[in-house]
Amino acid sequence: MDLSLLANLAYIVSAALFILGLKMLGSPSTARRGNMLSALGMLIAIIAALTNEGIVNFQWIIVGVVIGAIIGATASRLVAMTAMPEMVALFNGSGGAASLLVGWATLYGSADVPTFTAFTILLAILIGGVTFSGSLIAYGKLSETINSAALVFPGQRIFNSLLLLALFGCGVMACLNPTPESPWIYAVLGLSLLLGIMAVIPIGGADMPVVISLLNSYSGLAACAAGFAINNNILIVAGSLVGASGIILTNIMCKAMNRSLVNVLFSGFGAVKQGKAIEGEVKPLSVEDAYYILEAASNVCFVPGYGMAVAQAQHVVKELGELLESNGAEVSYAIHPVAGRMPGHMNVLLAEADVPYEQLV
Repeated sequence: MDLSLLANLAYIVSAALFILGLKMLGSPSTARRGNMLSALGMLIAIIAALTNEGIVNFQWIIVGVVIGAIIGATASRLVAMTAMPEMVALFNGSGGAASLLVGWATLYGSADVPTFTAFTILLAILIGGVTFSGSLIAYGKLSETINSAALVFPGQRIFNSLLLLALFGCGVMACLNPTPESPWIYAVLGLSLLLGIMAVIPIGGADMPVVISLLNSYSGLAACAAGFAINNNILIVAGSLVGASGIILTNIMCKAMNRSLVNVLFSGFGAVKQGKAIEGEVKPLSVEDAYYILEAASNVCFVPGYGMAVAQAQHVVKELGELLESNGAEVSYAIHPVAGRMPGHMNVLLAEADVPYEQLV
């Protein structure tokens, strides 16, 4: 049987597993199985791509697989659950960088690049560059390696507008001369990296969930563009799924914050306003003290948020909930779509504290 036919059949199976896995990720009780199904689909897609493309030398591929496996296994064991937002930001950036490199490599693989292919290559480089640099800034803000406060300066919107115009002009010129030696390609790469930085620095740490969701969508769109560039069907499907789901999630989160998507994309949101100095004395409150306040309650609903995430207080909240349950109270946890430091952050933290899925509302 023709290898290309077998590869396409494998791609169909992979796409079905991706869709089913994405559906199962919508519920905490089935999320683990959904993740495994998606991983299986990706493994099938990788094997199909390697066998169909007629690769003669697998040495570099094996080296890359080994390095990636070591990094992934090490990160899964050493990175704490509370550091998942930073890891997600790095994953988004890695996806963007991979798409950027795929698009760049495509320029070297063909002497005569058609206009449509050149356009998709530029999209992969542009979106991949924005995702990569933007994700690095998001990682720095989340890990507090850099100042997590919003950075806004006079004329920032004008500068960003000029940057977009320059990027558009360089992109048009690069499409007219799609060669690896073209200076316009390097200009698109540099401007896209700068645009990613400028897009994220005006956003404060408390608004990072929206940024992470948006960058996740960008990484999918970059992968989709790379799929068109190299004519790989499963890459187009997977990128489209990630891009579409990320945009949908971003829209849901924007509505939950009473913001429009246009406002998120084109205005410096999350700016930190100067507040009044805090006066008074901080009075610590133990779990027992909080329990005595709520002792008479028959129904208690916790609403965890950014403060609990930063303070890493999920175990204390779980302990308080257990005390209330032992007293006969009904305990539940209301999860806001934008709570925490990344999409689904509260679910991750409460799962780490062994809060039952049934109590999440």
